Amino acid sequence: MKKLALLFSMLLMAAPAHADITHKLSSSVQLTVDSAASQATRIGSTYSVSGNNVSATIGGLTAPASATAAATMSGGTYTQTTDGSAFSFSQTFNQGDAIPTGTTVSSGVVSSLPSFGTVTTTSGGVAGSLAGTINSAGTMSLTAGGAGTSATGQFVSEISIR
Repeated sequence: MKKLALLFSMLLMAAPAHADITHKLSSSVQLTVDSAASQATRIGSTYSVSGNNVSATIGGLTAPASATAAATMSGGTYTQTTDGSAFSFSQTFNQGDAIPTGTTVSSGVVSSLPSFGTVTTTSGGVAGSLAGTINSAGTMSLTAGGAGTSATGQFVSEISIR
């Protein structure tokens, strides 16, 4: 009887286990179609001249007529310093980009692309048959689209024990 009482008292002293178990399941599908883009960088006007055995009234750049125009070149006058002697002469001019007039933006669409010194243009994606579905059983289905598209499916299972 003492053994039974001892066993019974030990069962009463044991603390019950309190554990919270959480299990989460989630599925998602992301479909993306790239947008068209264009990035343009204007170049400035430049002028340079160099030479040996040359006398010069050097030209240069003239100020633009307006804030949207590019600078132009004003030519200098050059003569050989010593007749009959060797000489070298070089003059370069690059006219910069003017800002085009009449460009408008409507709903994020530019009416015409500028023709600046550096232009990078990317074509927009084509959705084509791009698709993604998840049914009630959690089965995912992804269908490839055209160029410039992506489809990503994800299934996450999370277990937490506290």
